Amino acid sequence: MRIYLDNAATTQLNKEVLDAMLPFLTEKFGNPSSIYSYGRETRMAIEQSRKSVAKILNAHPAEIFFTSGGTESSNTAIMAAVHDLGCEHIITSAIEHHATLHTVQYLDKLDLAKVSYVKLLPNGHVDLDDLEKLLAGTDKKSLVTLMHANNEIGNILDIHAVGELCKLYNAIFHSDTVQTVGHYPFDLRNTPVHFITGAAHKFHGPKGVGLLYINENVRITKFIHGGSQERDMRAGTENLYGIVGFAKALELATASYQKDAAYIRTLKYYLMDELKKHIPGVSFNGDVYGQSLYTVLNASFPKSEKSEMLLFNLDIHNVCVSGGSACTSGADAGSHVIRAINNNPNQIPVRFSFSKHNTKLEIDTAVKLLKELM
Repeated sequence: MRIYLDNAATTQLNKEVLDAMLPFLTEKFGNPSSIYSYGRETRMAIEQSRKSVAKILNAHPAEIFFTSGGTESSNTAIMAAVHDLGCEHIITSAIEHHATLHTVQYLDKLDLAKVSYVKLLPNGHVDLDDLEKLLAGTDKKSLVTLMHANNEIGNILDIHAVGELCKLYNAIFHSDTVQTVGHYPFDLRNTPVHFITGAAHKFHGPKGVGLLYINENVRITKFIHGGSQERDMRAGTENLYGIVGFAKALELATASYQKDAAYIRTLKYYLMDELKKHIPGVSFNGDVYGQSLYTVLNASFPKSEKSEMLLFNLDIHNVCVSGGSACTSGADAGSHVIRAINNNPNQIPVRFSFSKHNTKLEIDTAVKLLKELM
């Protein structure tokens, strides 16, 4: 039996999502830019998907752009803030996804924007007082780019509080919401944010399709040149079946949100209790009992000769977990997030992340194996 506990990396495709996509992989194959019936029916499918996503997020359809995933979406928002919106100062944190960190470092290296890193509290949350000091301490227009929920430790940002600070200091606010779109309800008409991102494969949709929300009051230039797709903003033939799959996956995730969230949360706390009961010296990273994803638990295990090969040995025994932001095929490449909040060389961090498909039996099996491997 293979036990998959790395759902923050990617999730299993829902059968109903696949069923919604299949017609657009077979008979409904027209290019959405074509004027004849084959093209018109696929164009209609894309626009219906856009309307569906916008309705669920309480946004306007014109604010929804489909991309290849969260990485492209975050890159686009950050680059546009600098090139189109005049941001010369970027405020971020040391625990952002590399799609953000590497992009802002690139801009800093080119001397296009100065990057500041907001302080973190001991539990891994962003220090909002320090954020305000950074905003108040510059005469340059700022971009604040902070993720809504951390993909490794699960901490959830107070997105409204950050957005209000950005309004106060006339800053642009981009939030990487890849771990929360499809897992939490959004009300974008009443959320002070300029850009958010999403990726279908984080909530049982297909890989290779994402979302970029651009607030209607923001004007940026096209981010991929060559055609007039995505309302002349992102050239290239659309990922038709991916877009249909994104909308269907979000629809299903929203419909079952309360039931799924309650169930998955019980699995998270059950694993915590079992680890504390059976693994001496285990500890947990982030604000696990507070503002935290119900889908993610990051545990630190005491370092020993046996535990140093923990991820590798779990993989051999068909238990899929990770030590960082994605499955590393059993090799622990280290985590910049854990280094930033808990740089203890005598601990081995492991991220467990759950979905509605996981069971208590799987957790019992994983804990039993961990006892043997420690």
